[in-house]
Amino acid sequence: MLYIGIDLGTSAVKLLLMDGEGEIKNIVSKDYPLEFPQPGWSQQNPEDWKKAVLEGIPELLRSFDASQVAGIGAGGQMHGLVVLDEHDNVIRPAILWNDGRTAKQVDYLNGVVGREKLSKLTANIAFAGFTAPKLLWMRENERSNFAKIAKIMLPKDYINYLLTGVHCTDYSDASGMLLLDVEHKCWSREMLELCGVSESQMPRLFESYEKVGTLLPEIAQQLGLPENVVVCAGAGDNAAAAVGTGTVGEGACNISLGTSGTVFISSEQFGVDPHNALHAFAHADGHYHLMGCMLSAASCNKWLMEDIFHTSDYAAEQADITPDKLGNNRVCFLPYLMGERSPINDTNARGTFVGMTMDTSRSDLTQAVLEGVAFAIRDSFEVARALGIPIHRSKICGGGAKSPLWKTIMANVLNIQLDVPESEQGPGMGGAMLAMVACGRYPSVAAACEALVRTAETISPDPELAARYEVRYQQFKAVYPALKDVFAAMNGVQL
Repeated sequence: MLYIGIDLGTSAVKLLLMDGEGEIKNIVSKDYPLEFPQPGWSQQNPEDWKKAVLEGIPELLRSFDASQVAGIGAGGQMHGLVVLDEHDNVIRPAILWNDGRTAKQVDYLNGVVGREKLSKLTANIAFAGFTAPKLLWMRENERSNFAKIAKIMLPKDYINYLLTGVHCTDYSDASGMLLLDVEHKCWSREMLELCGVSESQMPRLFESYEKVGTLLPEIAQQLGLPENVVVCAGAGDNAAAAVGTGTVGEGACNISLGTSGTVFISSEQFGVDPHNALHAFAHADGHYHLMGCMLSAASCNKWLMEDIFHTSDYAAEQADITPDKLGNNRVCFLPYLMGERSPINDTNARGTFVGMTMDTSRSDLTQAVLEGVAFAIRDSFEVARALGIPIHRSKICGGGAKSPLWKTIMANVLNIQLDVPESEQGPGMGGAMLAMVACGRYPSVAAACEALVRTAETISPDPELAARYEVRYQQFKAVYPALKDVFAAMNGVQL
């Protein structure tokens, strides 16, 4: 049998066709636009997702026997606010995970409602990208649109709705809404009331590997698939990527270098970082995880290469960064192009180069960006280590993990071994694997991971280079605190 994995990303949807033994048969990618209507705002039209998926799946299945497709599973960008009216029409563009318009609402939630109360109700505090502050923003700034809301969902849930007609979500994705009681896996009535919405407006909750329905007849006909194809609830992109890289079980770790950057630490038991610098979410395997998320990771390098250097030859720009230069760069970069979440939670933070001189070169700036992202990832590692969580090795995936140089920098900045999975299709592969479990191909997510995930290579740190990067990291740590008030003043915030 065959299984389709959907990776609904920020810039494109990647569709993957895989058999029950884990062999990837085909991959199709469909781009769609991203809107930045104001500085710090980020939104997208869900109709673009719909078009990409409905056009992409037939293309994916070309030259394959569509009757052999048993299941579909999606991993999707988290936190995006998708609102439907009573006729299930999209009310407004989806406000995305990297949108920073909700600073006022975040301050209200954390400062007035209170971090302690939020953490007790949802296991998390408010971040600008989360769904709850977006609802508060809508209620305050778009009252007529807010009054039309009949159903609230997340990006990949909209795709599942289009496929099945079921308003659904899964626990891993719902964890990032600040509306879910993560520990008890139910909607927090107090948070819903605080945001002015009711439980009837929320989608039905499922485990990621559970069946939510089968294809609607008209959708099955349009896609050329049998109507009995099972659609599972799927997962948030990071939880789906964790499944796709085999990051399940106690203490397993995955680093994702995509548009955003994440540190994902799997746990069998529910637990909360007392400072809430790391998110406490449900995992797609039915258990839990802690996660640190930086808003701009590989997107920082994309910005420098394409918008500043006007090149798409990433490898050529990295060619001059020879081993002797690693750990010796005098230029430092703060990767806060969209503000930042973990662990500083500051929408006013901005991307910054520090230490440039007249002889600073293009390769120095490129190296500084790669290192700055690695240092910011380490910030979340340090929070986990302070909680007594030992991390000696991690999986690594995402577009940034295709760069051998970046993987070397990351391994030495973190001073751990990095395992690169054989497949680079984390969220898409994870979605297909969740569909396998929903179809009964494997008895559990852990069993699917054990059978299907293999390691291609391991990058080990060099003691001397790791020591040089330790010095550089301590310097990096001093830059943001020195500029924090400057960033706030530049954004018109009264201190």
